[in-house]
Amino acid sequence: VQLQASGGGMVQAGGSLRLSCVASGRTFGVYDMGWFRQAPGKERELVAAISASGDRNNYSGSVTGRFTISRDYAKNTVYLQMNNLKPEDTAVYFCTADASFIRTTTARGSYWGQGTLVTVSS
Repeated sequence: VQLQASGGGMVQAGGSLRLSCVASGRTFGVYDMGWFRQAPGKERELVAAISASGDRNNYSGSVTGRFTISRDYAKNTVYLQMNNLKPEDTAVYFCTADASFIRTTTARGSYWGQGTLVTVSS
């Protein structure tokens, strides 16, 4: 599986962005998907994850209520809708995929996209 992330950019605090991650191949529906982020000098952290069936998700406490993860099986795409962005959301965002929800949410996913930069100015 190859993952291609896009949608990053620069936005003012309070603004919104939607990240997309397109997965190649015909097995998109068997993978749990996640978004991680990494800010300069910090460790990579989980932002959100969604199960293969779409009926289970997991959010970091710092984004709960502001970010929403979703997936479109027809487009082999997972989205991260980010609202009310804050300067502390500034980071490179990565998408990941794995057949295990545990591995997906603990940064041990088998597949990773290249990252997309989100910059939030105050």
